Amino acid sequence: MIDENMDFSKHDERDPNPWLALFLDESIPINQSTKLALMRDNASKSAKYVLPIVHIGSKISMFFIHIFKFFLPNLINSSKILHRILAWGLKTFISPDANLLIFRHFHIGTEILQFIAGNIPEAEIVGNPLKPKDFEDVKDDLFLKHDLNLYNFVIHLNNQLKQKGIKIEPPKKINLDMISEDQFDHIEFPNKWTNFLDLRSAIELFTPYYQLFLTSNDFIRASNSLQLDETIAIYTSQIINTPGHLGLVNNKHPMVPATTYSVAYRLVLHGLAAETLHEVLVKMKLNKDRDGIVTPLA
Repeated sequence: MIDENMDFSKHDERDPNPWLALFLDESIPINQSTKLALMRDNASKSAKYVLPIVHIGSKISMFFIHIFKFFLPNLINSSKILHRILAWGLKTFISPDANLLIFRHFHIGTEILQFIAGNIPEAEIVGNPLKPKDFEDVKDDLFLKHDLNLYNFVIHLNNQLKQKGIKIEPPKKINLDMISEDQFDHIEFPNKWTNFLDLRSAIELFTPYYQLFLTSNDFIRASNSLQLDETIAIYTSQIINTPGHLGLVNNKHPMVPATTYSVAYRLVLHGLAAETLHEVLVKMKLNKDRDGIVTPLA
């Protein structure tokens, strides 16, 4: 269902809606349901009025937690408690659109890694697929495992490339069996009066909890993992032999890590990069199913 703010019939040339412009824009590949959810999230009252406040509060909290963890690094470390807080917060306070974007991210991230692993025949990589179906799945260290998956994938893949003397290159036949063409079978997300927070406000609020309950290594690694977007995109471009979509990656290379204070903004960019890359693969699969051949960016 399209929100009235995303309806062209409501367009006012004297006061154009910037989110309508981006919703109608087709300059980058992205799932239409995802784009609608993101634009409605951007246009929400929470993003307009709540986000500026929680943004400041989050940075102040992170500063004091940083000092606390410097002197007492091991006093509060519990991924289990963290993920119970996250599961409760997602279910209680986060809007359906923001929850859709969050849950969908784990699914498409898993499929992108499976695509890379499935198109390097000589490499044998056993992954840890994450496809949460409900809030109970969040409690099983979902966010932490997502970060660990990325680094373990890069480490195991490149270790095998070096040991076996192989390189990533276009295979004779590209395997797209692991790519889902449509939305995953997501849950019916809660839509009570308390479920009002937009995506960026949620991330800003959750980040201090992430910093408090994780070890310093886990938190910094999680922050830096967002910049692996470019690394994963390079692997994919080497397989499909089309480097053009690398221009859609905005987190830049992880060899130059950004400060943890920018993690909320970079996390949204990370989600967008994953969505655009996944949509490229979806279009390839649809073209293959229709024509019997793979057309990367048609």
